[in-house]
Amino acid sequence: MGHGLMTTIVGIGVAAFGLLAVLVAIGLEWRYRRRPAHPLEVIRATWNLEIYEPTHYRFVGLLGFSNPHRGIEVMVPELRAEVVLLSEGSVEQIQTAVQVIPRHPEPEFPPRADGYWFAYIVKATKQTHVELCVDLQGLGVSEVKAAWVKIHYVAYGPHGRFPKTHHEFIPLKFPPKGETGIWRQAEGCQVLPVRTHLLTPLDIPLEVLNRYVMPHAQAGDIVAIGETPLAIIQGRLKDPAQLRPGWVATRVCQFFLPTSSLATACGMQALVEEVGTLRVLFAFLGGAIAKIFGHKGGFYQLAGKQARLIDDVTGTLPPYDQFIVMGPVNSQAIVDDLAAQTGLGIAIVDVNDLGAVEVLAASQGVSHQLLTAALKKNPAGNADEQTPIVLIRPQISSRGAGMTE
Repeated sequence: MGHGLMTTIVGIGVAAFGLLAVLVAIGLEWRYRRRPAHPLEVIRATWNLEIYEPTHYRFVGLLGFSNPHRGIEVMVPELRAEVVLLSEGSVEQIQTAVQVIPRHPEPEFPPRADGYWFAYIVKATKQTHVELCVDLQGLGVSEVKAAWVKIHYVAYGPHGRFPKTHHEFIPLKFPPKGETGIWRQAEGCQVLPVRTHLLTPLDIPLEVLNRYVMPHAQAGDIVAIGETPLAIIQGRLKDPAQLRPGWVATRVCQFFLPTSSLATACGMQALVEEVGTLRVLFAFLGGAIAKIFGHKGGFYQLAGKQARLIDDVTGTLPPYDQFIVMGPVNSQAIVDDLAAQTGLGIAIVDVNDLGAVEVLAASQGVSHQLLTAALKKNPAGNADEQTPIVLIRPQISSRGAGMTE
């Protein structure tokens, strides 16, 4: 009996220890997954154009890094920057220099004269800044439309070493103010594709309209803004190099046509990060069942609007052809605000060369029927026309119809 009792006690002890070990492992895993891979956030730079001469551009930006987490410190052991030029001509004779200057809040960490980036700790709930000086000199500088600045850095902390890249886009060439485009005849209206500079996250929609649209507009006109340019202004860009496609993304993407933006693992992962893994999986299963009963498009209905609006790489003009562009957010609030500010009808639309017109949002009184008739030939184009806005002027006989639901 004594030996049997001892064996029972030992067995219970081993079982209890095993259960405790499992609970500890589950707790550690839960804590690990709750903590961010690294909490470091980039604060988009503010830029100043200091020199703007025919053969010399110099622009300076102040980029921020923030660590909002209360219990984690993040080290930045490496940081460097490079610039890619987008031009209407050759860039071979343009000399490009990029200087990275740390602007840490602590006086004991001044910039080094040799330009070396020394490892820096962004403490919990603290911020730091980096100054980026970009200098372009030589023949052809005046033809440069925009500069794409890539900031490569490493976030180092409890979860390991994470190489990251942040992207900044600076427009450098602007169409003349008041430039007149060509009005075209459409069904029941005239349309004017409006050319702008290369829009970037630095832009503000109202300022873009004031600069390029208002000089041509009159009462009763409607402004149609492309959904992709608006998403770019909102910074709704995902770098495929920063995505890590998971199990759901790599499996589900195989069931989409090659022409779909969800047919790649990164495109699908972008959707997963937007709406959640469970919703994508549910949409896939629900869409598959619906298709068996003859109903197509079930996935997009269940996954939500973003599933239809994602543009995978090559889906828009350079340099954004290197990115996955999500659909815009808060579309209705934006059109309502712009309509109040300008006195014009405002709409956000998704148009393609196949004649499909989807109205994501429209201000009060704007006719969806008129928008479809005006835009079905896609006057803005799908290439690099750089005409993200179309001004629509209803004909006299149809003006009443143009501002009704």
